[in-house]
Amino acid sequence: MMSMPGTIAFDEYGRPFIILRDQEKQTRLTGNDAIKTHILAAKSISSTIKTSLGPKGLDKMMVSGDGEVTVTNDGATILKLMEVDHEIGKLMVQLSQSQDDEIGDGTTGVVVLAGALLEQAESLLDRGIHPIRIADGFELAAQCALKHLDSIAEDFPIDVNNKEPLIRVAMTTLGSKIINKCHRQMAEIAVDAVLAVADLEKKDVNFELIKTEGKVGGRMEDTCLVKGVVIDKTMSHWQMPKVLKDVKLAILTCAFEPPKPKTKHKLDVTSTEDYKELRQYEQDKFLEMVKQVKDAGATLAICQWGFDDEANHLLLQQNLPAVRWVGGPEIELIAIATGGRIVPRFEELSAEKLGTAGLVREISFGTTKDKMLVIEECHNSKAVTILIRGGNQMLIAEAKRSIHDALCVVRSLVRDSRIIYGGGASEISCSIAVAKEADQLSTLEQYAFRAFSVALESIPLALAENSGLLPIETLSELKSRHVAEKLPSLGVDCMLTGDSDMKNHHVIESLHSKKQQIILATQLVKMILKIDDVRTQHD
Repeated sequence: MMSMPGTIAFDEYGRPFIILRDQEKQTRLTGNDAIKTHILAAKSISSTIKTSLGPKGLDKMMVSGDGEVTVTNDGATILKLMEVDHEIGKLMVQLSQSQDDEIGDGTTGVVVLAGALLEQAESLLDRGIHPIRIADGFELAAQCALKHLDSIAEDFPIDVNNKEPLIRVAMTTLGSKIINKCHRQMAEIAVDAVLAVADLEKKDVNFELIKTEGKVGGRMEDTCLVKGVVIDKTMSHWQMPKVLKDVKLAILTCAFEPPKPKTKHKLDVTSTEDYKELRQYEQDKFLEMVKQVKDAGATLAICQWGFDDEANHLLLQQNLPAVRWVGGPEIELIAIATGGRIVPRFEELSAEKLGTAGLVREISFGTTKDKMLVIEECHNSKAVTILIRGGNQMLIAEAKRSIHDALCVVRSLVRDSRIIYGGGASEISCSIAVAKEADQLSTLEQYAFRAFSVALESIPLALAENSGLLPIETLSELKSRHVAEKLPSLGVDCMLTGDSDMKNHHVIESLHSKKQQIILATQLVKMILKIDDVRTQHD
């Protein structure tokens, strides 16, 4: 037998055949064995994240390869930083990510629900039910749960003059976060930020207009909402004025420096006169640039690029305050807020391209040397900035994630203003409705319906467990009260107040968010149940 380089060989008759490398090192799983390995991987991820659920849930500390530490209980962030190797684990990461992208909240709950559904699917497989029948049954049960959610949802008033209901929803979201020591303040900031940029007629919120800036130092209570833009820069020269009123801004993406000779040839300066001439030319050119900016009527130049000390000194001499090295996204936000146009060349600068702002000021923080620039009272006041303060970078990063969740929930309510009650109340109510529907079915799908009903109970069970209550006892009591009192707002009393009615505690969730959780979890579980062939290679 003669062989050739690569994986093709020929037998003694010259017929080619393919040699599969490392065939003995490969294992192949098919059928229910494959599905069970998927379920095991998904369950392990779900059980890891389950302890983070609810107001008494625990945080996770993630350490990256280069030693950077993140402490969070945001489901999507935990999974993103976990560096999961297993393929099904990666699907779970994508599941929480899609919930984060679509809604922004409920990223832990969606993973817990998917893990519980797969756990139930495993026991159904052991009873000999085909995975396709399980998947189809779950799909029908999810539709039944969604229909029931519509029936228990309540309309929610969105009124700019009455923000209290919205603040309560935002507080529900922030209840499980590290920043709940200034619970109400953060909720108010999130609601004010969304309402400042929301278009209530079109039921839309442009998140591009809300910027979140973090600055180490101060207390978390010092966090504030600025009706304008905050940039982490200062005036380019320390002698420039720190407060400017009725400002006309020139927003430049061209550099404050003389044009470079566009030639590949070398320029030799052979005498002192030539050098002086060149220097004078540079200065004249620069003064011409400053004149163009001032002639347009600008009283402040915002520049994307830097300029040297000489240029800086000349700007001071010419009484033109300037800010240098302002990043691209900030430049865009300043342009939107002030109604100005971004100018790429000095020749194109004109009065109508300038932005307007009532006040531009430098703010300093306590005893630190840190300063930031605030552009307020803008022509288009829709752009807002949330300035977060905190003791260290880790706290600020977690506060940013928490406020993002609150912003997303308020946005969901602007889009669809119906709500349900939290604390596991909606899950228990749906679980009872799905179990009731199962009793009406005569087909094999009734087993999947009952399994779906049990899986929905995993969220209230986890909430009770994380709060230090007896999970089964708490759930049994709540279920019997749901049936007897017909109150869909009865949930787990996580704060141990003695009252299980979430309506009294104002624990409210967006209906859109809860529906999305059920839809995404069911879709992922269906996908996993339909993968029955896995080939893995061992090193």
